[in-house]
Amino acid sequence: MSVIISPSLLSADFLNLGKEIELVNKSKADWFHLDVMDGIFVPNISYGLPIISQIKKKAEKPLDVHLMIVQPEHYIEQFYKAGADILTVHLEACIHLHRTLQCIKSFGMKAGVALNPHTAINNLEDIITDIDLVLVMSVNPGFGGQTFIETSLNKVRKLKKLIQESESKALIEVDGGVNTETGRSLTEAGADALVAGSFVFNSPDPLKTISDLKELK
Repeated sequence: MSVIISPSLLSADFLNLGKEIELVNKSKADWFHLDVMDGIFVPNISYGLPIISQIKKKAEKPLDVHLMIVQPEHYIEQFYKAGADILTVHLEACIHLHRTLQCIKSFGMKAGVALNPHTAINNLEDIITDIDLVLVMSVNPGFGGQTFIETSLNKVRKLKKLIQESESKALIEVDGGVNTETGRSLTEAGADALVAGSFVFNSPDPLKTISDLKELK
């Protein structure tokens, strides 16, 4: 199976967002990655429900929504109504993670769990079979264009082992510092999906860049 590519619209040109969405629509990308930041959980503010609702109108591929917010459980239904197909919450932001995942699934969305760079894989041992996607942050969340954290590769390997041993069907997604070089290393380590923002949208030929990433596995 080829690697799933999820371009992050955080790095897109928001003055020409419609054109950027069309670019992803006609590319070999599989999902749209949408980063929602509240300025509390992470030191940045991005966009929220109204923007996602507008993106949904033009997007021809699933919306992969990553919530970098406190108390995400309060907004699950709103993000469902806005058009999220995959909804990922941070383990660090959820007091009752199992309950939150079940709520996400009750609306028919895929349920993801994101881990910050300092969070160990073993925190997922008791819940891995309830997760559809694990998002490994290979940079500190909050800003695009950061340098890849090399220890993320070993983290992906440990996660792949946990998924296989538990017979979980969870996909492994990685976000942060992804390019063709780090992407190749990540897919070899066991990653199923790659998020790429600035590497795609700042490239001279985003369509080719997405195609190059898609061919890594």
